[in-house]
Amino acid sequence: MRAQAAHRAGEGGSGRSGWLAWLGLAGRLGGLIRLGRLTGPSVSPSPSPSPSGSPSPSGGPSPKTLPTPLPIPRRKAANAWAELLRLPAIFTVPGDALAGAAAVGARPTPRTLLAIGSSLCLYEAGMALNDWADQAEDAVERPHRPLPSGRVRPAAALAAAGALTAAGLALAARAGRPALAVAAPLAATVWAYDLTLKRTPAGPAAMATARGLDLLLGAATTGGSIRPALPSALTLATHTLAVTTVSRGETQGGSPLAPLAALATTASLAWGLTNGRAPASSAVSSASSRNPTADARRGALTTLYATLYAVTSARPLLHATLNPSPQLTQRAVGGGIRAMIPLQAALAARSGAFTTAFLTAALAPAARRFARKVSVT
Repeated sequence: MRAQAAHRAGEGGSGRSGWLAWLGLAGRLGGLIRLGRLTGPSVSPSPSPSPSGSPSPSGGPSPKTLPTPLPIPRRKAANAWAELLRLPAIFTVPGDALAGAAAVGARPTPRTLLAIGSSLCLYEAGMALNDWADQAEDAVERPHRPLPSGRVRPAAALAAAGALTAAGLALAARAGRPALAVAAPLAATVWAYDLTLKRTPAGPAAMATARGLDLLLGAATTGGSIRPALPSALTLATHTLAVTTVSRGETQGGSPLAPLAALATTASLAWGLTNGRAPASSAVSSASSRNPTADARRGALTTLYATLYAVTSARPLLHATLNPSPQLTQRAVGGGIRAMIPLQAALAARSGAFTTAFLTAALAPAARRFARKVSVT
């Protein structure tokens, strides 16, 4: 009797358990239908949820099961554009206009800020146009670049180059007629270099001309005259000429002669800055003759920044001279680009603009930090 009762009780328990199981399954199916996981006849098909767990249009899931996804595609697109424009290199641009203003014996003004904005736009226009013009070559030698890898459309890169050029010229026009008179040939030089001159023997000279014009843009905007700034522009252009010549072997390597010549150029420029071979502006020279203390301070700061310039540029160039492999050549080019910041600071200090020199040199740590995340070459 007890066994039979226990057996019937077990049957009743299993029956209740079966009903509870079916009720639980039905509840789960209903929940799935409410979430849109099961599709039925409808006017328009509803999209299936993404693997990251994005909510469906018919009903949002609970935060515990389907968290809100991070905007990964947007972040990847931003990274691709940062790589295309070589954003860490923009820290080397403001010092051009600041050194130009210092060379004419003028303090930076709001017009100088317009010149800096114009320089930044024209510089980034050149970066975007460079990759657009090199997309066939990069598909073979650098397939990871944004255009050959498909992360940025070529049409978008070309449109960005055009828009940035227009913005740079507009900012220069806002700064005044002297600024536009320098910015227009600067923009023309940038486009000529990327589209035609880069693959010719005149390529490094064209790049050097563009960098020299960029410094003269700051001089014309701030002081109106560019003649006092010509020695500083020539110094910056000479360094750019050496670095651009080295950059021609950064994808396949090459002869050690280019980095060796750039190393000699770096030493010559540093020695000239510290020993007075590169003359200061006439305004600074007359002020120094009246104030020997200021002259001594100018010499000490110029020597400091010139030494930082030499160290930043010479070390990777020496490595590339000993072993001109693509990797070491790229490091030499990157070091040469970053070395422009202490070079600009040395030019400003030589002109007696100590605050400008300090602010320019302060950009170097940021350039070094961000260059570890995005290549400048």
